[in-house]
Amino acid sequence: MLEISIFELRNTVTELEKSVNSVEKEDNEWKTRYETQVELNKQLERQINILRDKVELIRRNPADKLFIVRTFDKMPVGSLKEVLKHLEEEKRSLQNQLKDYELRLEQEAKAYHKANDERRMYLSEILQISAKLKIVERQKPDALTGKGEKQILRSASQSAAELHGNTEKGVKQLQFKRPQNTVSLQRNIIIANKKIKGCLDHHHL
Repeated sequence: MLEISIFELRNTVTELEKSVNSVEKEDNEWKTRYETQVELNKQLERQINILRDKVELIRRNPADKLFIVRTFDKMPVGSLKEVLKHLEEEKRSLQNQLKDYELRLEQEAKAYHKANDERRMYLSEILQISAKLKIVERQKPDALTGKGEKQILRSASQSAAELHGNTEKGVKQLQFKRPQNTVSLQRNIIIANKKIKGCLDHHHL
């Protein structure tokens, strides 16, 4: 069970790391698009400022104003209408483009922050699971050591019991055999004494 838990935790960490890498790639893509959009907006702002400066310059310089008026005076009415129409279309196009850029910038900023929050969440989960995995890996040797100690203690207890049993058995055997040896010795002594006495009687000593 412990090895299965470790294997599952490692797989989870691997999947989360893949998710983080994917989010980081997506994060980099959104970041690039965001920075590109910001730079483009800055360019548009610079163009707007240049046009404003030109308008202000024309207002302050009557010669330029008269030049434009003279230019328009020389143009036929049809051409003036075409120029006016073109300028109005360009104005609407620039206004729509500006609104579109502002909307895209807002959406990409939200997406960027969302991706960044997801990346932080995945990193936090990886750190938590990595910490749990380290704890489990530390507990695994402890569990094996405890198991080994139990086996050693069990073996030692069995050996001690066997040794105690063998000792008691040996003592019982000695206690059982000792009287028999004593009786045999006494019997042999009696027989020997009888033989000696018989020999003495035979020789009338």
